[in-house]
Amino acid sequence: MSVFLGTHQNRLDAKGRVSIPSAFRATLRTLSRAGEPLVIMRPSHLHPCLEAWPSASFSALARPLDEVDIFSEDHDDLATALYADAYPLDADKEGRILLPETLRAHANLSEQVTFMGLGRIFQVWDPDAANQRRAEARARARAITSGRKTAASPPEGSA
Repeated sequence: MSVFLGTHQNRLDAKGRVSIPSAFRATLRTLSRAGEPLVIMRPSHLHPCLEAWPSASFSALARPLDEVDIFSEDHDDLATALYADAYPLDADKEGRILLPETLRAHANLSEQVTFMGLGRIFQVWDPDAANQRRAEARARARAITSGRKTAASPPEGSA
């Protein structure tokens, strides 16, 4: 199973280069095909962070667009949101990628960045925003799951 796990922090240099954590690079290489970029980076629609997609996963993300009339405003809006700010990136010999200024600005990235694994993709955050997001996500996850019974829970009225 090739998924992105964990949270890692790395330094962003003055030129906008950052090293992808080695575990994430290994997963990207496992998922990549010859002739494709290592990763597709794009701004998140929901959060002030960047999303990093393996090429095949990004292609799957775009597939539903084929069902929308190509001459419609909906298609134009969705295609613009998906493709216009997406960047195919390859790592250099040191495992670094160069983040375009528009992406760095979207995520408010400066000297340190946090990589958060989300299974099939990973995100790149400002460290303080990443900590806040993780806390919010854990709280929401507790709320989502608090009403569910687990297999180990005793039936109501027993105990």
